[in-house]
Amino acid sequence: MSSRLEAEHLYKVFGRRPGEAVKRLREGADREELRADGTTAAVIDASFSVEPGHIFVVMGLSGSGKSTLLRMLNGLSEPTAGSVRFDGQDLTGLSDRALRELRSKKISMVFQHFALFPHRSVRDNAAYGLAVQGVPRAEREARADEALALCGLAGWEDSWPDELSGGMQQRVGLARALATDADLLLMDESFSALDPLIRRDMQDQLLELQKTLKKTIVFITHDLNEAMRLGDRIAVMRDGRIVQTGTAEDILVRPADDYVASFTKDVDRSRVLTAGAVMDTDVRGDEADCDCETATPDTTFAELCAISARLTHPVAVVGADRELVGVVPRQRLVGFLGDEPGAPEACDSPRGKSGEKVTAGA
Repeated sequence: MSSRLEAEHLYKVFGRRPGEAVKRLREGADREELRADGTTAAVIDASFSVEPGHIFVVMGLSGSGKSTLLRMLNGLSEPTAGSVRFDGQDLTGLSDRALRELRSKKISMVFQHFALFPHRSVRDNAAYGLAVQGVPRAEREARADEALALCGLAGWEDSWPDELSGGMQQRVGLARALATDADLLLMDESFSALDPLIRRDMQDQLLELQKTLKKTIVFITHDLNEAMRLGDRIAVMRDGRIVQTGTAEDILVRPADDYVASFTKDVDRSRVLTAGAVMDTDVRGDEADCDCETATPDTTFAELCAISARLTHPVAVVGADRELVGVVPRQRLVGFLGDEPGAPEACDSPRGKSGEKVTAGA
């Protein structure tokens, strides 16, 4: 599968002599050295790719460079160095006019603070991108109404933004992005201004829409739980650099460094991990013919705990042909729920506490 969006060695430097600053960064200089000279390195050597139909989440603390990185993906901010390719086209070489055309038809943004026009109806706000494209009124209103319905706002088309709750206003912003039928959605902290319950509802809405629409999405957040819930893949940023890219399970189970590990400490792992992530694979795969309760690699962690509670031996994990691909001893489950980073290694063989060999038929 070819990538829909690719960023290669992106740098964004603000201040004097940015080109010279990039050279210094490549030679090993850090942010603090540049800051002492009055130069700010917002993004440093960022590379990643996003597959079609995937949600790629960029997360990090305030000031990590994630929003600056997002603005380079649609040309709102020109990279100091590096390239951005969308469907194989290098955006960094496009003219201003070509970039405006791209943003109006192929790349849409959903902002943190709704960015609705208070003097326009909900329908007209949702149709705004289409109006910029010059789509005739009847067509753009029909497409706006369809997008609003997808976002759960059917019946609110003639309302004004100040008549809507914060969550509903954010749905209008999402509908505006969907109405243009853009290939790429860029979402900059889009749910962070919402109350926790409304925020979770918007996450549910996005995941439900994604099942049908299968948009390519880059989602910016500072909340790891949100990143884990939404992202097919996640990039963690620190001080302008991407320090780790991977699935939610990769980041939870194999953090690249202590900084990433500190983020995962308070994550509800039962909502993220699967049997495939926690199982011990040092097993023989020829003894899976049995009637005992088993798991598959996709079994959720919570379901895995329930199965383990009903068994007196480690849970056998089987593949599509009932071959034994791994086992999960109970103490391994406890280890993954704990905070101590070495816990998963506490059980390093497919044997129970008494030392007996475990098979699917045990």
